[in-house]
This record gives sequence, C-alpha cells and structure tokens, in this order.
Amino acid sequence: MVLLPRLAKQVMRRTNAGALGMDLRLVMALSYLGDHDGAPQQELVDALCMDAKNVVLLLNELEDGGYLVRQRDTEDRRRHRVHITAVGQEALERAGRVLDDIEDEVLHALDAEERATLWELLARALHGAEPAGAGGCARTPAAELS
Repeated sequence: MVLLPRLAKQVMRRTNAGALGMDLRLVMALSYLGDHDGAPQQELVDALCMDAKNVVLLLNELEDGGYLVRQRDTEDRRRHRVHITAVGQEALERAGRVLDDIEDEVLHALDAEERATLWELLARALHGAEPAGAGGCARTPAAELS
C-alpha cells in the first residue's frame, strides 16, 4: 500500500518554507516536541527516523532560532532533554494553521466527519509507531476548531 506516501507527497508539494516560516523538516521536529516536550535527544533520532548527526544539526538550527533549548538531564548527565520554547510554540502554531489549510485542500474530497475520523485513526497509528514513552498527542483536529 502506497497511499500514505502518495498523500504525504501531495502535502509536501503544496508546502513551502516561506508560508510555514521555516523548512518542513524543522516544523516536524517542533511538532514532535510540541507533543513530547522534554524528550531525550535520542528519542528524536528514533521519532524522526534520522541519523543522530543530522538530528544534532537540525536541533542546532532550531536552537539558534530560539525555538528550543537543550538541557542536561538531571538524572543522567550524559543525556540531553529537548524543550520547546514559547517562540517555538508560536512558530509551530503558525505553521500548523498553514498546514491545516493545505490539509483542507488535499482532503477536499472528504467531509468534516470523515476528516475527523481520518485524523483520529492517523493519530492512533502514529502514536503506536512512535518510540516507547512518547506520550499523547496534544493537537486538536481542525474539525473541532470550527
């Protein structure tokens, strides 16, 4: 089944860094932190399916922009925990509004109830696929915001 990758491609084709305020890969990292604030840096490696060196570069970019901070874990000084900042949360919310519009465009063939069902199923699938200890989703479906 290649439906999810094809649908994701449709979203990516309509997405641009100018409208989002940053590159989509940065938004994806912030989105994970928005749901899992204080996650260990290694957890992001697993969740984003990226090489550890590339995650460090991505986090450096986000930290330089003031979107997140990394702090040593008080229980294990070898580990860093990553926290989204207020600036990062605001940027994520702005990008989320743009992505909501893109999702509306891509999913125009579905009515509001179908979109809400799809969102719930995808959120459950994502949480089942994320690293252990990832916690719950804090995002509200667009249908509930209307």
